[in-house]
Amino acid sequence: MAKARARTTTRKVKDRWKAKNWYTILAPSLFNNVPVAETLAETPESLIGRVTEVSLQDITNDFRKSHIKLLFSIDKIEQNTAHTQLKGHLLTSDYLRRMIRRRKSRVDGVFDVETRDGALLRVKPFAIAEKRIQSSQKKLIRNVMNDVITKEGKTKTLNSFIKDCLDGKTGSEIYKHCKIYYPVKRIEVNKTEIIRLPTVIIEDEKPAEKPEEQPPEPAKEESEVPAEEEIIEGKTETEVPSEKTEIPAEEELTAEDLEKEEKPKKKTKAKTTKKKTTAKKTAKKKKEEAPES
Repeated sequence: MAKARARTTTRKVKDRWKAKNWYTILAPSLFNNVPVAETLAETPESLIGRVTEVSLQDITNDFRKSHIKLLFSIDKIEQNTAHTQLKGHLLTSDYLRRMIRRRKSRVDGVFDVETRDGALLRVKPFAIAEKRIQSSQKKLIRNVMNDVITKEGKTKTLNSFIKDCLDGKTGSEIYKHCKIYYPVKRIEVNKTEIIRLPTVIIEDEKPAEKPEEQPPEPAKEESEVPAEEEIIEGKTETEVPSEKTEIPAEEELTAEDLEKEEKPKKKTKAKTTKKKTTAKKTAKKKKEEAPES
């Protein structure tokens, strides 16, 4: 009897893994709804509120962004797909540890920013100085961080603000303003947390489209009739008009005078050479005649 009861209890136990279904998790519209991961769940309602952690490298295929982690929370389910919204981002601990060194000061800040579309988020930037600095200098850097982040938040929507933080534009903007007061080595946004979602829907400004490049026009066929310059170059001296070949009278006279001047010079050279040869011959004759006498 006991064995039969045990068999009935084992039959009643169900395998929960078989009852579960797979759901594909999609990234928000900021990241073009790229499929990020897959998860198991018994019911779709149990997925709502679940948070997934994804590296930015997996979405953009850029290895330089591997140190950035994105947090997505599931808010809506359609059939076997789960839609998410951005919860925030943070930098990996090994990346932060690589930048911080001994005898260098680190300045951290925590600021609440409200964007143009009514979203509220908490931003945590940090700065690294080249050496140890005073507390008054740290306070000055924090004030500059606060001013820049509040200005950026008022002029931008949530999506554009987050995008600038991930691309490093916000950190470079803070760096430009801090450089006036103290030479900071590096500034980055360590962490962001979205406290309140946007209350007003504002479309992000699209980049201006470049004008379409028109195809280059086909090269015009060269006419068979050659140009005037080519005709003149191809002709012989007889074919060229007489006006161009005629030499002015003054130049001809000068050329003849030069020839007349050169001719007597050549004759004088010939005479000198003849005199030398005759002198050598007479010398030889004298030497031959001397022993005979």
